Amino acid sequence: MTAAADTRPVVCFLCTGNAARSVMARAMFADRAPGYRAVGAGTLVLEGHPMSQRTRRALARYGIVDAGHRSSQFGADHASADLVIAMEPGHVAWVRRHHPGAAARTSTLPYLVDHLPVEGPLADRVAALDLATVEVQAWEEVVDPASGDQEVFDACAADLDRMVDGLIARLP
Repeated sequence: MTAAADTRPVVCFLCTGNAARSVMARAMFADRAPGYRAVGAGTLVLEGHPMSQRTRRALARYGIVDAGHRSSQFGADHASADLVIAMEPGHVAWVRRHHPGAAARTSTLPYLVDHLPVEGPLADRVAALDLATVEVQAWEEVVDPASGDQEVFDACAADLDRMVDGLIARLP
């Protein structure tokens, strides 16, 4: 007996090391949007590493545990996602350079929270944004907590919590 293929739209959350921002956003989204398959990746990853203890503790504040997380370098599988959600403008530029075929499906989380249309199939709504040509702005950055203490990670998690909920409100 063969398992049925997962036909849910794939949303990839992207940051630099796939150890903090994309991990928190992906875990929150996966917990709250079961109609989608959430994956995560980074642009410069130490492949296979677990999330940091500060990330783990920040997620625990939201009742989320993801003991199985291992960092993953963004590659062809991630580039085929229905939507790639970057944590900062530099990540969008990186995708445009290294995976130009995914550029039309790549944007920052803050931009999508403000601009993703709420009606119609996801592919049509993403296409309507013409993301490959959008000039990404500095305000679209989710600040990396990497060198901060637990309070900085908790603040990042709070920002992501708000933005992930805003994104989910725009999805069917």
